[in-house]
Amino acid sequence: MALFSYKAFDKRINKEVSGSLEAATQIEAIAAIKKLGLLPIEVREAKSKTAKAAANFQKGAGGKQINIPGFGTGIKPAAITLFTRQLSTLQDAGLPIVQSLQILTDMQRPGPFKKVLMGVTEEVQSGTMLSEAMARHPKIWDKLYTNLVKAGETAGALEAILRRLAEFREKSQKLKKKIIGALIYPAAVMTIATGILTFIMISIVPTFEKIFRELGITLPGLTEALISMSRFLADWWWLAVGGIIALIIGFKVARRTVAGGAIVDRIQLMLPVLGNVIKKGAVARFTRTLGTLVTSGVGFLDALDITRTATPNIVVQNAIAAVRDSVKEGETINEPLRRSGIFDDIVVNMIKVGEETGELDKMLIKIADNYEEEVDMAVAAMMSLMEPALIVFMGGAVGFIVIALFMPLIKIITEMGQQQN
Repeated sequence: MALFSYKAFDKRINKEVSGSLEAATQIEAIAAIKKLGLLPIEVREAKSKTAKAAANFQKGAGGKQINIPGFGTGIKPAAITLFTRQLSTLQDAGLPIVQSLQILTDMQRPGPFKKVLMGVTEEVQSGTMLSEAMARHPKIWDKLYTNLVKAGETAGALEAILRRLAEFREKSQKLKKKIIGALIYPAAVMTIATGILTFIMISIVPTFEKIFRELGITLPGLTEALISMSRFLADWWWLAVGGIIALIIGFKVARRTVAGGAIVDRIQLMLPVLGNVIKKGAVARFTRTLGTLVTSGVGFLDALDITRTATPNIVVQNAIAAVRDSVKEGETINEPLRRSGIFDDIVVNMIKVGEETGELDKMLIKIADNYEEEVDMAVAAMMSLMEPALIVFMGGAVGFIVIALFMPLIKIITEMGQQQN
């Protein structure tokens, strides 16, 4: 049994009353309140001292929410996007929000998402705003999501906001899949190529070395270099593996710090070919997020704060922070963007035009659409360059090994021919 505190309207005395009672669930608590002849206004589970202490620990100093690494929700982003699309459809059909949530909850398979939706549905049924109920689960519905829902509730256009939010999430996930998908092929080829070359160096080259030593011939410098590399891999392979692991761990640790993350993100943006894809993707994400928030009626300064927290690239985050400071002081937003070095002149000028004409939200969405198309073209260009580059790499590596191994054999054949003559 849990303790629930409530506010209700007593018709007998024509006055609002409050109290508490024990019940197994919130629904049972509401039913018990109605049996008392009261009209429930708000029913919430009263937190015990232990629960409050756990909540305070979760929030940390300053009352800020802490996302503890390693404690995920197990809920896929695609499931949240599908839920958003379905909820917007039900709202557009005119169904009450509680009934819409109940329908979607019943549709879910047993699991963590269904449990969360059951809790959100109960809270909304008891009078809590949907955005407020969702905000209690920041790992599922982030600040961007809940602020958009809140704007929709305030403006009385929740169905339109949910539809816009679903489109935003669908396009963001599509863009992310394109970038990740572009990296899978070269990564897979490089992994296979590295495995084949390692096998040749550790298993095949030592066999040739043994033959050459038994024949007692003087090996060319190229062959000696290949044999030295083979010995190093055979004797110190663990050092190479350890170095790669240390590099990956160091990269992740550095990525989590502000200074290290800024350096890593800056290096990523400077990479040939891939850096251009990452840059265009970051611009598309920034403009679509900000444009969606502004279009939905969120205040511009608040929209910039939300966009900054929703942006994974620290370099772009710093640029957004500079924009916010500039706007707060009454200046324009285009100059801080220009100084960041991330946004092209055409983006800065389009934003400037949108700001001057009062159609900044439409201009931001237009920029996002254009840049997402450019990401498609950049990914295609990167793939067209990656394939010949990988072929050249593999051909060069295999060619080096073949030449290094055949040079002594050619020398032996030449010497044998001279002896016969």
